[in-house]
Amino acid sequence: MEAFKLPLPAMRIEPIWLVVQILLILLAGYIAQRFVAKCLTRLGERYPFPPQLLMPLRGGLRWLIMGSALIFVLERLGVSATALSGFVAVAAVAFFAMWSVLSNLLCAILIFTVGPFRLGDVVELVDTTDKPGVKGRVIAINLLYTTLIEAEELGTGSAMVQVPNSLFFQRSVRRWRGTDVFPSSGFEK
Repeated sequence: MEAFKLPLPAMRIEPIWLVVQILLILLAGYIAQRFVAKCLTRLGERYPFPPQLLMPLRGGLRWLIMGSALIFVLERLGVSATALSGFVAVAAVAFFAMWSVLSNLLCAILIFTVGPFRLGDVVELVDTTDKPGVKGRVIAINLLYTTLIEAEELGTGSAMVQVPNSLFFQRSVRRWRGTDVFPSSGFEK
């Protein structure tokens, strides 16, 4: 800082210099990602690479370059890379642990908005074509699961089954809208 020989005190120059460094890092990241994108475009024009391969590669490299620039910026601001990687690791483990809950929440929102079934409908989750799955009347739709009441079979009485909402988007679903009686399974003789 003494090389500049400016009449301003160092306390006022240091924040300005930090902002200039951050802007230079972000500019370098932007230029680098544009350069890589242009090189990939030329590579795609020169060789017969399918665009379905180049687009995700271009996007992945863009995120990698700009993410690296962001890490450099955070280091200039005084955030330790070790502390940052520790935080990211803990966040990733927490996200992985919460994935099923988040998936069920998202699927509940989709059930409410798209409406593949509603209260009172009879639904069946089909495991495979030769094996029947869970079948019952929808009596409640919550944020995490949908409650079905099964039909009385062979005098055993009806049972309530709570099915995670994500299963309705992972398996095939048969639906009978608002029927008064349970449909026959088709396996009876």
